[in-house]
Amino acid sequence: MSDDLSQALAGVRADIDRIDGEILRLLNERARCAQRVGEIKAKFGDAGFIYRPEREAQVLRRLQDANPGPLPGENITFFFREVMSACLSLEQPLGIAYLGPLGSFTGSAATKHFGHAANLLPQASIDDVFREVESGHAHYAVAPVENSTEGAVGRTMDLLLSTPLKICGEVVLRIHQNLLSNETDLGRITKIYSHAQSLAQCHEWLNHNLPGVPRISVASNSLAAQMAAEEPGVAAIAGEAAAERFKLPKLVANIEDEPNNTTRFLILGKHDAGPSGRDKTSLIMSAPNRTGALHELLLPLSTAGVSMCRLESRPARNALWEYVFYVDIEGHRDDPAVKAALEKLAGYAAYLKILGSYPVAVY
Repeated sequence: MSDDLSQALAGVRADIDRIDGEILRLLNERARCAQRVGEIKAKFGDAGFIYRPEREAQVLRRLQDANPGPLPGENITFFFREVMSACLSLEQPLGIAYLGPLGSFTGSAATKHFGHAANLLPQASIDDVFREVESGHAHYAVAPVENSTEGAVGRTMDLLLSTPLKICGEVVLRIHQNLLSNETDLGRITKIYSHAQSLAQCHEWLNHNLPGVPRISVASNSLAAQMAAEEPGVAAIAGEAAAERFKLPKLVANIEDEPNNTTRFLILGKHDAGPSGRDKTSLIMSAPNRTGALHELLLPLSTAGVSMCRLESRPARNALWEYVFYVDIEGHRDDPAVKAALEKLAGYAAYLKILGSYPVAVY
């Protein structure tokens, strides 16, 4: 290395060292502010709600809008989520129930939303995820609700019908499926483990590359990876986190049929989220069994100028050939237009349950 190059680099590295020291000072100053917030909440009896999803969303959006670059907005969001996660943990580490074991896509969604300082609590089933929060053993649940390729996750939707938990957030995760195995040749694969949704998302790739190889559905992709790590001649379809967790090589990467394969996850807890300025409201409703009943249900939304971003039907499960409708609308339940529409809707619907209002996912 020449003297001129060394001298030029030394100057820039000195600037980096100075900036790092300033960042360190400011991070600890922010952490002390977070501790004071906790003390104020405790004084006024609000200590049980240290996590405010609407406040977090507002902070992240403001930082993205103010970001001059060169770091992209996605990196800014990741960094500040981790900062907020670490600061929250000084008050009380959040317990997050999710569909495990470690290395699942739901676990990746939980980490993306709550950061690495949260205490992740893997569960064996989606039912257990809900139950862990309902019983008070965890603060929040993370559950998959829909995939861009395969549609709704039926078990989550069925549980939303009966749970007292409220939706207070959402996470959108880009899903890359990988064929993981200790084998080094596709010809030596004798069976494939994965979650049913992942098998469906890779259906065409499997038909073309591994026709006739048995596909076995298991409770999660992470469990599939664990099983593949223990059995010769076996492959699993799972994500990056599972590959790292079980030290399984990627035999083939990115085998999903749709290049934009994405899954949406819900955050559920025992409290509502306040308005953030860009929100969704989710609800379940049923229509009386008469002609034009569904039109009557949707009319209050249209009249109030409230946009609907999702409508899906599911069997009601308590009566043969009767259905309930899952609806996502734009806006918070406290917004005047949404509030007026929901009040009118309550007069038309045979059944109405507001699942929660929450910030739109921040990428």
